[in-house]
Amino acid sequence: MKTYAKKRIEIIVEAPVQDRLTALLDRLQVTGYTVLPALGGRGRGGEWSREGMVGEAGRMIVIVCILSAERADEVMDQIFAMVARQAGIVSVSDVQVVRPEHF
Repeated sequence: MKTYAKKRIEIIVEAPVQDRLTALLDRLQVTGYTVLPALGGRGRGGEWSREGMVGEAGRMIVIVCILSAERADEVMDQIFAMVARQAGIVSVSDVQVVRPEHF
C-alpha cells in the first residue's frame, strides 16, 4: 500500500483554551483536527487526574491534527504563540497516511 509523509501536531492544553485554539486552526485552514479528553497523566508538577474536577480550569484536552510538512512550521508558530504561557505540551512527529487528499 502506498503511503504519504505528513506531520502530526499534538497539543495537550487546558480545556478553557480549546475554543480559541480550534478557531485558530480554522483560520489557518487546517483541514481537520480531533479533540480528545486527557484523563490523567504525569508531568513536571507530578501526577494529575481530571477525576473529581468540577470546573474546566484544571481539565486537559488533546488536539491532534495532521497536515503537510510544508505547512507544519507556519501552523506550529501560531499554535506556540497562543499556548506558550499555558500549561501543556505541543509536539510534532512524522506520520504516514494512505489518503493524502484529506490533509
